[in-house]
Amino acid sequence: MYRASGLMRNILPVAVICLAIVAVWYVAAVGLNARWERDQAARAGVEIGWADIVPATMSQKRPVLPAPHQVAVEIWETTANKRITSRRSLVYHGWITLSATLLGFVMGVALGILLAVGIVHNRAMDLSVMPWIISSQTVPILAVAPMIIVVLYNVGISGLVAKASISAYLSFFPVAVGMVKGLRAPDGMQLDLMRTYSASAWQVFWKLRWPSSLPYLFASLKVAVAIALVGAIIGELPTGSQGGFGARMLNGSYYGQVLIIWSALFGAAICAALMVGAIGVAQRAVLRRTGQAR
Repeated sequence: MYRASGLMRNILPVAVICLAIVAVWYVAAVGLNARWERDQAARAGVEIGWADIVPATMSQKRPVLPAPHQVAVEIWETTANKRITSRRSLVYHGWITLSATLLGFVMGVALGILLAVGIVHNRAMDLSVMPWIISSQTVPILAVAPMIIVVLYNVGISGLVAKASISAYLSFFPVAVGMVKGLRAPDGMQLDLMRTYSASAWQVFWKLRWPSSLPYLFASLKVAVAIALVGAIIGELPTGSQGGFGARMLNGSYYGQVLIIWSALFGAAICAALMVGAIGVAQRAVLRRTGQAR
């Protein structure tokens, strides 16, 4: 009973906020799409009121802002009613983007952890590399992505790896910063205790610093995987890719298919939520196993 009441306390605020967002969305859709209905009525020499405008704005084929139910129908049509091998399937485009996302995420996490270990254990790297890591994120990714793609193409790297490199570029930063904080989390008394046991640098790292960094690592991974997805989508734009959420959005903008853009946008958001949720499940399992969570 207590568990059910606690679950309701967690779900109810989220549900209220979601309903408020949907309500505002419907109002905005009516307001933005009403002008087209009025223009059509004026051309036909007919006067229409809100009783006619409101339902008409809910079913426009090319609305300025689609209504929530239109986006939901488009997502259903492009997932459940299309073969996953079809280029019109959102699952097909999602898999292409997720492939680059996961590869770039792994690359970025590995790079971030290696840099963090070097920064914590080497004073020169701390003073020289850390400022460059921070500076690397001040450059707009939309400006950097085409240059990275072109450079990699000229050295014979293209396709999945090229897109994954954009994801890695974005995702390594939160991991590096979070891991530096985590590896430095043990206080002086804990480090002194390890020295009294004559622990080697490797033993201090593996027995003390690494377990202490796990909460920081998982928090960074949640940020990194979401950014990696953004990087993969951005990486699809300058390459003229025929698949992926980025290509789907680009094609929708070319042909004025707003519903395609919105369905791809929500598809990307759902994928990001699922990946963050998966990391959250892994976090609870790992921290519980190491005795840092109940």
